[in-house]
Amino acid sequence: MRVLFLLAVLATPVPGWAQSASLFSASVDAGERMPLIGPRASDAGVQAGASSLFVGSRRHSFLEPLPDRGVQGPVPAPRSMGGTAAEQLRHLIAEAEAGRAGYDAVNHGARVKPPKPPTQMTVGEVYAWIAATPGQPHAIGRYQFIPPTLRRLVDHLGVSPQNRFSPELQDRLADQLLIEAGFLALQRDEITRRSFMYRLAKIWAGLPLPSGASYYEGYAGNKATMTWARFEGAMAQIFPG
Repeated sequence: MRVLFLLAVLATPVPGWAQSASLFSASVDAGERMPLIGPRASDAGVQAGASSLFVGSRRHSFLEPLPDRGVQGPVPAPRSMGGTAAEQLRHLIAEAEAGRAGYDAVNHGARVKPPKPPTQMTVGEVYAWIAATPGQPHAIGRYQFIPPTLRRLVDHLGVSPQNRFSPELQDRLADQLLIEAGFLALQRDEITRRSFMYRLAKIWAGLPLPSGASYYEGYAGNKATMTWARFEGAMAQIFPG
């Protein structure tokens, strides 16, 4: 399953590429490219890295670059994007994408697994595993990042290859995707909850559309891994009103 963007019913699509693959997909890197739509104009600052969408300076946002601490020492945990809403949403996405494996999930189609659990690897070690095992799926972590997405997010957020691929870092990378999907726009009442759900379904193919199918149903083995009723009910609890 892929980490992908927005739905055509919301806006005219802009060509792009897949963001990640799910633990439940059998796709490979060579087939991991598929259309997505780009960020809305109001979110251009986040994409360009020009400024934070949070009140105050960039240094007060969890979007600031991580310090280069090497393998030793913890990566600062991301600040909340709206109380517990972001945490609950990440849990829901992980339910669809990684299952019980959580932060140490690796796409089951990978014939050669990483030498260590992902959370014990540095970003650089994850890159090395990807480079050493071509021709197989490389979706990794709780949010099943595929290589192009992982590199883009790491570069965008200024993460050092020496940083550990820790739960905190994975959450931080996922939060950036949530922002690009419209999390903050939803908080500002600029989009509806249902519209945000469509956007999420175009990012994480394990999430369903109202039909119950993935937006990328059948593409490289993709399918929704939860029902629309489950998705809608959980979102209503996370974002009431």
